[in-house]
Amino acid sequence: MRRGIAATALVATLSLAATACGGDSGSGSTEDRGSGELSGTVTYWDTSNDAEKATYRKLAEGFEKKHPKVDVKYVSVPFGEANAKFKNAAGGNSGAPDVMRTEVAWVADFANLGYLAPLDGTAALDDESDYLEQAVGSTEFEGKTYAVPQVIDTLGLFYNKKILAEAGVEVPKTFQELADSAGKIKDKTGATALYLRGDDPYFFLPYLYGEGGDMVDDQAQEILIDDPEAVAAFGAIKKLVDSGAAVTDATDGYNNQLKALKDGDVAMAIDGPWSIEGVRAGKEFKDKDNLGVAPVPAGGERAGSPQGGWNLSVYAGSANLDASYEFAKYMSSAEIQQQTTEKLSLLPTRTSVYEVDSVKNNEMVQFFKPAVDKAVQRPWIAEGNSLFEPLKVQMNKVLTGDSSPKEAAGAAGDEYRKLLKGYK
Repeated sequence: MRRGIAATALVATLSLAATACGGDSGSGSTEDRGSGELSGTVTYWDTSNDAEKATYRKLAEGFEKKHPKVDVKYVSVPFGEANAKFKNAAGGNSGAPDVMRTEVAWVADFANLGYLAPLDGTAALDDESDYLEQAVGSTEFEGKTYAVPQVIDTLGLFYNKKILAEAGVEVPKTFQELADSAGKIKDKTGATALYLRGDDPYFFLPYLYGEGGDMVDDQAQEILIDDPEAVAAFGAIKKLVDSGAAVTDATDGYNNQLKALKDGDVAMAIDGPWSIEGVRAGKEFKDKDNLGVAPVPAGGERAGSPQGGWNLSVYAGSANLDASYEFAKYMSSAEIQQQTTEKLSLLPTRTSVYEVDSVKNNEMVQFFKPAVDKAVQRPWIAEGNSLFEPLKVQMNKVLTGDSSPKEAAGAAGDEYRKLLKGYK
């Protein structure tokens, strides 16, 4: 679940449940060095959402069939807690997992802190040429590889076909078209046009990109979040909510958005492939064909959606590195990626998997793969994940009327200059 980026900015005072033993004495390999057979424990932290985790648990535990002397300890860690929890464990050298499902923006941050094992020359990097080029970018930091790509994603416009048909409304290609159709949707069906995620700055990016803006230019080391384009983006979300075209929530946006879409309270929502199975569980989508997915609407300048996804990283302090490398290889293999797509409609990071009929013919893959190909790559820098917290604060201030769009953009820029030394 992509959902809830800003929660990863929690200070590292979260109490750790004694669920993982990655750096502890009990997790070490007991392999017979003569036979080369893997053994011992591999603790795996999985950050997938409620609709995904049963599948990921089964896939992870399948590693034991290939390596009978290895015990996979599967631990489901809520996405919003995982970043701070891992830093707590790794920084304290106690309780960190051997392998973790890391959001793409976390890799450079964790690697910069020295918490991840370099994977170059290890078993984890298997058939590297098979990975999508854009998926590899987030796995590298300062010339080394610290993760293997597991899934790749971006955002799309989820819409209720029945509601739009009843309202006599076409799928909007721009946010202005969406706003223009909101009154008709409300009058004809009682539904609000859009659920706008006001609690998660990742979902602000289509508005920012749509106005021609960005957070930073990491190549030029230039801060862009206080440019006029960002002011326009803050203004765009405020206008959608104030006009009644969109409803928002500053608390549990992921679950509230999911429920609103599933119950037919909203006609549309911006979301990603991780929510497909969750949405289809709702009463509005008992007929799965009622769920439509279209490109994210364009803003005043263009349409733009961020590249997201998940990688697999190995803890530098793991007491069972050999088995951990093999586990990362297994979980990112073409075989496992194919099964993940078949069960969850998530997008593979291996080019070969897209040639498999069950993947090639998956309707959500057919939509999201071209969208991923056009997605905007975020800056893969150590501070990349930290850039979202100032955006979350300023989004809330704009949506509640405590700040103007110009004030919000300026305040975000000020915070970025504190985070990014040397940026202008």
